[in-house]
Amino acid sequence: MNTSSGTAGTPTKRSWAEPFKIKMVELLKVTTLEERKAALKEAGYNTFLLKSDDVYIDLLTDSGTNAMSDVQWAGLMLGDEAYAGSRNYYNLEDNVRKFYGYKYLVPTHQGRGAEHIISQILIKPGDFVPGNMYFTTTRLHQELAGGSFVDVICDEAHDANNLNPFKGNVDLKKVEALIAKVGAKKIPYLSVAVTVNMAGGQPVSMENLRDVRALCKKHGIRVIMDATRAMENAYFIKIREKGFADKTIPEILLEMCSYSDGCTMSGKKDLLVNIGGFLAINEWEVFEEARNLVVVYEGLHTYGGLAGRDMEAMSRGIVEAANYDHLRARIGQVEYVGEGLAKADVPFVLPVGGHAIFLDAKKFLPHLKQTQFPAQALAAELYLESGIRAMERGIVSAGRNKETGDHYYPALELVRLTFPRRVYTQAHCDVLIESVIEVYRNRNKIKGLNMIYEPKYLRFFQARFEPIV
Repeated sequence: MNTSSGTAGTPTKRSWAEPFKIKMVELLKVTTLEERKAALKEAGYNTFLLKSDDVYIDLLTDSGTNAMSDVQWAGLMLGDEAYAGSRNYYNLEDNVRKFYGYKYLVPTHQGRGAEHIISQILIKPGDFVPGNMYFTTTRLHQELAGGSFVDVICDEAHDANNLNPFKGNVDLKKVEALIAKVGAKKIPYLSVAVTVNMAGGQPVSMENLRDVRALCKKHGIRVIMDATRAMENAYFIKIREKGFADKTIPEILLEMCSYSDGCTMSGKKDLLVNIGGFLAINEWEVFEEARNLVVVYEGLHTYGGLAGRDMEAMSRGIVEAANYDHLRARIGQVEYVGEGLAKADVPFVLPVGGHAIFLDAKKFLPHLKQTQFPAQALAAELYLESGIRAMERGIVSAGRNKETGDHYYPALELVRLTFPRRVYTQAHCDVLIESVIEVYRNRNKIKGLNMIYEPKYLRFFQARFEPIV
C-alpha cells in the first residue's frame, strides 16, 4: 500500500494498481462440479496431471506462465536464429552483466539446465552442499552428482507463524558446524536461494548475504546463488531492511550478486518469459567447463537450447523485472489475497512471501496425518470447489531419503497458490479468497489420500493418488 498525505495532512492509504493495461485476453473455461470430479479422478488427484483446459484459475506455478509485454513480443520478431553467435545472445549477455554483475554467461533452456551443469562441474561424490532449504530440482541434481544436501536455513523458516521479515536467512552457526564436521574441502559451494521457495517465498537480508560471503571466503568455499526470484528479494530488502529505502532495485540486485561467485537462473519466473534460463559465473575456469558441457546437454554455448527470439524476450524481461512499480504491483497482489484470508483466520505462512500464498495444511487439516498427504488432499479439494489449481509443497514434494527409503517429513506441509506475473486481475483474487474460505469452512469433511503410483524422481510431478475411504 502507498501512504500519501490527505487534504488535512493526515496520512492515507492508497491502493496499488497494475502498471499496465490489457491489450489481449485469453478465454477461460468454467466447469461444473461434476466435470471437475471426473477430471480430478482421471488425474489421480494430482493437480499436475490436470489438463489446463479443465482449470479456471491456474495458480500451479509462476514458472513460464507469465504474460509478456508488447516490448517483449516485439523482441520475438528480432530473433536472430543463427546457430552460432546470435545477436540476441550478446544482448542477453550485456543485460546480465549490467543488472547481475557476473562476467560470463551460459544460456540454458531453463533453470534446471543450469543446476545440472554447475552440479556436474563442482560436486564430487561424497561432497556436501549446504543451502537455505532444499528445492526439488536443485537437490536432485546435487544428489545425482554424488553430493548430499544439508539444510542450513534459520530455524524461523520452519515455523509458519514466525514473523521474521527475512526467514530465508542462512544460519551461520549451522554452516560452521558442517565445516567443522566434514571439512571445507568437502564443501564445493554454498547454495543460497533468494527468495526461498519452499519456506514460503521468504527473502534473505543483505546483511546475511554479506556474512555468508565473509564466512565462505574465510574457508575458501564458493557461494552460488539461485537468482530465480532475486528481483523480488531485492524488493523486500528495499522495503524491509534498514538503509535500502532510497536504493533502486538494480542497485540492490547488483550488491546482492556481488556476494556470490555465480548464479543459476530460471528466467521463467522473475524475467517474465515462457522459457529460458542461464548460468552466470565469475570464474573463467568454471565458465570454460560450463560452456563445454552446455554443448553436450543443451546446445551451443551461444544459444543453450533456446531460440534467439527467446533470448531476446528474456533480455528485455530483465529490464522490465527490475522496475519498482512492477514489483510493487506483483507482490501487492499476493499481499491482497493474504489480507483477505487473514480476516477469515485461514492459516498460511507469515509473513506473506514474494510469489505465492502458502496455505498451512497441517493447521488447515489437523485431523489428517502427514502420511495421508494433507497438502495434496487440500489442493485437490480446492480444485473441486472452484476449478482453481494449486500445488502441494509438503511430504510429496520432499520425496524420500535415498539411504533409508523413508519419506522426508518436512516441518512445513503447504499448498502453494502461485501468482503468474501480469496474468490475473483483482476479481480473480477475490474469487480465490472466497474459494479458499469456503474450503476452510468445510475442512472437517476433507479426507486424506493414498499414493498408488510413485515415480523414481521428483514424484510430485507424476504421482497418483486415491481418496482414503
